[in-house]
Amino acid sequence: MCGTCGCGEDNTVRIQKPGEITEQHTHSHSHPHTHDNTEHTHDHFHNHSHKNQHKHDDLHSDKHAHSPSHTHDHFHGNEILIEQDILHKNNLLAERNRGYFEAKNIFALNLVSSPGSGKTSLLKRTIKELGKEISFFVIEGDQQTMNDANRIHEAGAPVVQINTGSGCHLDSDMVNKAVKELDVKDNSVLVIENVGNLICPSMFDLGESKRIVIISVTEGDDKPIKYPAMFASSDVCIINKTDLLPYVDFDIEKAKEYALQVNHHLEIIELSVKTGEGMDKWYDWIKLRTNKD
Repeated sequence: MCGTCGCGEDNTVRIQKPGEITEQHTHSHSHPHTHDNTEHTHDHFHNHSHKNQHKHDDLHSDKHAHSPSHTHDHFHGNEILIEQDILHKNNLLAERNRGYFEAKNIFALNLVSSPGSGKTSLLKRTIKELGKEISFFVIEGDQQTMNDANRIHEAGAPVVQINTGSGCHLDSDMVNKAVKELDVKDNSVLVIENVGNLICPSMFDLGESKRIVIISVTEGDDKPIKYPAMFASSDVCIINKTDLLPYVDFDIEKAKEYALQVNHHLEIIELSVKTGEGMDKWYDWIKLRTNKD
């Protein structure tokens, strides 16, 4: 379980390509058993996930008698330890992902932001304008729908969609499975568009080469100091929608100052996906790291 937001492992994660139809199902079964000469039936529902922490209420006799109205709760494990264990497992698999990407010369980017900052629009324009020079493969992360994957497919890049259900972030296992489904080629750029959230994705290493945090001028200029973990763990900060600066109350210099307070190594790129202003700086950044002139 994610200790920050409470999202758990009891949801169905679905990975599919545009045009595919994937059936989801939850199954259950029941079985009777007798306690104190009274038959009880228990139903069990399975969603192909298991928790390390559980709570159960039973009405039964176990070396001692209980009245029918007596209930007792058992809690096993410790939430902090479970979270640490999940992050440890995630980090181990992230290192495996990273080793695979390095061996295949795959430049993996993890795009993170709050919802509506323009991640998908940035990615669409990038694919359309650089797609002839660079091979792009995309993993889209959203709680529901194939909308973003369909948009990327229309832009001309191979893509798979990860629907996280109740989950608020991608993890290294989801990415590992998606990469296999996507069949990412050598010497390419893999872009992982994370679930829109500036909190939990900061905790989960996916094995990416670089993490790109995107904010827009329609958000507060204090975003970097309100969500410092994300900016501290990122390599690049893109400030998008600069064409709207004359119409919004956003101090871009203050936003940059705050971002560098949190992470003085952060590279900052100002651009407008809509007008194209500043996109050349973003393209040059990609080309420099993929050895494309």
